[in-house]
Amino acid sequence: MAPFLSRSTCLFSVWIAVLAAVPSAFGQQAAAVNRGVVELETTGSDGISVRIAEDLARLVDDGATRRVLPVVGKSSLQNITDLKYLRGIDLAIVQADVLDYAKGQRTIPGIDSMTYITKLYNEEFHLLARSDIKAITDLADQKVNVDLPGSGTDITATRLFDQLKLHVTAIHDSPQTALDKLRKGDIAAIAFVTGKPAPLFAGLVNDDGIHFLAIPFDATQNINYAPTRLTSADYPGMIKADQPVDTIAVGSILLAADLRQVPDRYNNISNFIDVFFTGFQSLLGPGYHPKWSEVNLATEIPTLRRHDAAAQWLQRNAQVSGIQDPAKLQDMFARFIDERRQAAGGTPMTDADKAALFQQFQNWRQSQKP
Repeated sequence: MAPFLSRSTCLFSVWIAVLAAVPSAFGQQAAAVNRGVVELETTGSDGISVRIAEDLARLVDDGATRRVLPVVGKSSLQNITDLKYLRGIDLAIVQADVLDYAKGQRTIPGIDSMTYITKLYNEEFHLLARSDIKAITDLADQKVNVDLPGSGTDITATRLFDQLKLHVTAIHDSPQTALDKLRKGDIAAIAFVTGKPAPLFAGLVNDDGIHFLAIPFDATQNINYAPTRLTSADYPGMIKADQPVDTIAVGSILLAADLRQVPDRYNNISNFIDVFFTGFQSLLGPGYHPKWSEVNLATEIPTLRRHDAAAQWLQRNAQVSGIQDPAKLQDMFARFIDERRQAAGGTPMTDADKAALFQQFQNWRQSQKP
């Protein structure tokens, strides 16, 4: 005869079964939510990288197996550190010259293990000054805001002023705070690297007693910079149609963490790349940021190794997508330089000089895209 089970014993057995099922259900839900997720760190919200990340999230997210989670970071330099060490960060947007700076400083071990997916858009150097400051040289010994320490603006501005041998007193306020100080006359100028037109400067007019200063490109001896202009189309209240302002642009890069030892996350990045590259043409349409028109997925960055999944996609799709082989383009460029130098009776240019000139040409070509 079976032993008699009390009602309390039966209830206890049911609760045990329910509790045992909870961890399993939780684990299944957690796995579903995390399936295919890549975390993409952007720079501060004053720039355009947040909008670019949102565009990628719209393109990639299929509601079930793929998702991009934008994370607003502290600065371009901090993004590199976070990509190396911060738990969960898979991708990051950084300025090309900031990455170059970080490599030179050797403060982030293993930085060379990072790979790039593609060069993204260019960001323009904006130098907004009081009306009594007529030229960049007038900023000598003046207070100039260069954004927060370690920001892309901080590093680019410091390099630029050093190359010009121009001593300024660097102020490290947020761009919005600095703009208020500039209007009050507490500082002489604001430096800000961001994609044009910058929301921060929307609605400004010359009557505010401030104007953009020109940046002499010849003084920027760095392959990461390209000549460009701020125009009336960018800032109609600040710039006249026939008086564009010369400045420089610096490229931004989509970097990937070294996750070869973490198969799930590595595969998530590979899947992200496939969807991003395959659907890239959609980003050129209405509803997405106009800076996508500057992006050429095949642009090479000679100092970096491309992520395997990106390199393989480009190799598979180069012919059908019409992407020009950058290596062949560089060979043609080198032959052109050799022929021109020979015809002019000049001395041959070294391979290193030709490579540097070609990179400047690529940067310039990207900046000319509408």
